[in-house]
Amino acid sequence: MSKVIVSNCDSYELETLKASIQDAVDAAGGWEKFIQKDQKVLLKVNLIGPKKAEKAATTNPEFVRAVGQLVKAQGAKVYVGDSSGGAIAGMAPTKKSFTVSGIEKVADEEGFTIVNFDEVGPVLVELNDNYNKDLYITKIFSEMDVVINLPKMKTHSMGIYTGAIKNLFGAIPGLRKALYHKNAPNPTEFGEVLADIHCAIENMPLHIMDGVISMQGEGPTAGTPYYAGKILVSEDPLALDRIAIGMMGINPDRVSILSASIRRKIGEWSIDKIEVVGDASVLEKYQLPKGYTQNIVKDHSKVKNVIDFFKVVPVVNQKKCIGCNSCVDSCPVEAIDRETKLINYDLCIDCLCCHELCMSEAVDLKSNNKMVGVVRAISSLFYK
Repeated sequence: MSKVIVSNCDSYELETLKASIQDAVDAAGGWEKFIQKDQKVLLKVNLIGPKKAEKAATTNPEFVRAVGQLVKAQGAKVYVGDSSGGAIAGMAPTKKSFTVSGIEKVADEEGFTIVNFDEVGPVLVELNDNYNKDLYITKIFSEMDVVINLPKMKTHSMGIYTGAIKNLFGAIPGLRKALYHKNAPNPTEFGEVLADIHCAIENMPLHIMDGVISMQGEGPTAGTPYYAGKILVSEDPLALDRIAIGMMGINPDRVSILSASIRRKIGEWSIDKIEVVGDASVLEKYQLPKGYTQNIVKDHSKVKNVIDFFKVVPVVNQKKCIGCNSCVDSCPVEAIDRETKLINYDLCIDCLCCHELCMSEAVDLKSNNKMVGVVRAISSLFYK
């Protein structure tokens, strides 16, 4: 039997947030059940892209502040991290996302350590039941004592819903997210990738969902804010998602992105095996994606074509390179030649460490498709 706590919270005012979160965590067993003094605790936020807090696309910065303060009060060291939703025509947006979302400012004010997953590098995880032969996730998870998942309650135009299970896709750093999307273009297959990630992480005992203001409609970025006034807490990410889905008025049988997690027993799915504490009533007039309400059958095979169109690779710009070898030393698979700075793309895993850690900005993201440069120039107007 899994437990999901649904706590009412009517605003992002700090003390209101802290009281609601504290009540929910107390009902789950108290902070001492999950973290201890002097531990390193990573708050895995939803930082899908450079979106302002009021757009409701990312975990709200005040929500991060509240959880961080409560964790810090236990004597733990707080880290905040994510990798944003892939490169946009060759732009890696994670750094920008921390700034635009307001999370970087909160971290600076509170003394939290920001962790850009694109900078710390990945590790290869091998599991017996892996859907992916090569699963690379950020190595920061293995360096933390505890990971706390802070998803945002949102709709998703392709997957119908995105929450605690889906939020862990951010554990994949850099451009490699695009490869996993290409290899698993439909929601059912993509769900296998998400299940792989959850199976690979063993130090994530708690999930706290920001549903104070959620996103409805054409999420996860193009929807509209919806005041839900809820915070959901659970040790079980799948059970949390099952309750959130019901609150949003979604038929759980339609959320195929979670099928793999159900089959692989990431958590409980049957409603009779989930204890709900609090008010989990259906939210009124919650707008769902058109693909859901109109039963639109989508051709997910086109995802591969789109990803191939935008495919970029890191290239060392010899004119800018100062020979510091930070790219060489940071490459987890030793794909960069120390002398020539040429990259072996048969070895490259698209983690973007070289691009993110080069202080002279000498590692460019390049495409053989000239149209990508045009799209990149247009896209950059929206990332200022």
